[in-house]
Amino acid sequence: MIQPTVGRIVWYRPKGDAPIGIGAEPPRAAIITFVHSSWCVNLAVYDANGEHHSRASVTLVQPDSECPEGAYCEWMPYQVKKDHGSESGEKAAGTQQV
Repeated sequence: MIQPTVGRIVWYRPKGDAPIGIGAEPPRAAIITFVHSSWCVNLAVYDANGEHHSRASVTLVQPDSECPEGAYCEWMPYQVKKDHGSESGEKAAGTQQV
């Protein structure tokens, strides 16, 4: 599980959220503005024109979890890969290789 923190970037999947976009593709850029829990966050979401929209209590889908029916947000692929490590030997910030 990746712990959400204020300021992290995620993908927002509108799924019927008309002001931001009807479909799930492409995802919209969003910034986490408040963390309710590991699964629920508030967002500043940016539409295709760069206009921002607030969204409260959005479900944050964690890696290997199922997506809900409506709008949700998720980690970007590179964030998931980095959290689980990678073939290139990426390390989390602040760690040292000995």
